[in-house]
Amino acid sequence: MTTYGLVGFPLGHSFSKGFFTDKFQKEGIDAEYLNFEIPHIEDLRQIIASHPTLRGLNVTLPHKQAVIPLLDELSEEARAIGAVNVIRITKTAQGISLKGFNTDTTGFTNSITPLIRPQHRKALVLGTGGASKAICYSLDSMGIEWQYVSRTPRSGMLSYSEITQDIINDHTIIVNCTPVGMHPHTDACPPIPYEYLSDTHLVYDVVYNPLTTLFMQKAAAQGATTKNGLEMLHQQAIAAWEIWAKED
Repeated sequence: MTTYGLVGFPLGHSFSKGFFTDKFQKEGIDAEYLNFEIPHIEDLRQIIASHPTLRGLNVTLPHKQAVIPLLDELSEEARAIGAVNVIRITKTAQGISLKGFNTDTTGFTNSITPLIRPQHRKALVLGTGGASKAICYSLDSMGIEWQYVSRTPRSGMLSYSEITQDIINDHTIIVNCTPVGMHPHTDACPPIPYEYLSDTHLVYDVVYNPLTTLFMQKAAAQGATTKNGLEMLHQQAIAAWEIWAKED
């Protein structure tokens, strides 16, 4: 039996195990999917060493950037983005080789594209972590301008307190790339001025547990179109499987 899995911390929010376990059962694939809840990414090599049938891993918060130094190779997209959410594990004559990929770009692009309208030309990206880097890469590929918003802004970024009505009016896509509002902290939401949102806005939350976050609820109350990250999860997972199943 081949083994695949997920590394991150914590993992109580993740649906990946259920998604792949169901896929393996339905398609008659002789494989298992395990959760590896590790606070320190340095434990990755030990996990691989202790699971000789491991052939692929998904990577989630907070390790998408920290895992890169542990890898032997990166795909072109992963290198450009600076974040990895998929690892392919290959046995070679020299030992074990780890190659990092980023399929968050595929997941986000495929899930948001049907909702894009002519007015959606600029985006506010909330958060600056590994997920946001993939989102910005995707927005670039779609020709959509974007602006980072951060609790601790660096040069060229906005703080939440700097978001004005004019900025909201000018940026008709807002993407939450932070874990704010994720289970079990479902009573939290990013501190943006929701009262300025309208039916011209598209509000996307990469969080998928709960399916409707407080961020989405507040945006919908103003007439905005909203979408959670569940389809993004499914799409990136499908792309991950294609990577694992492919032979170089």
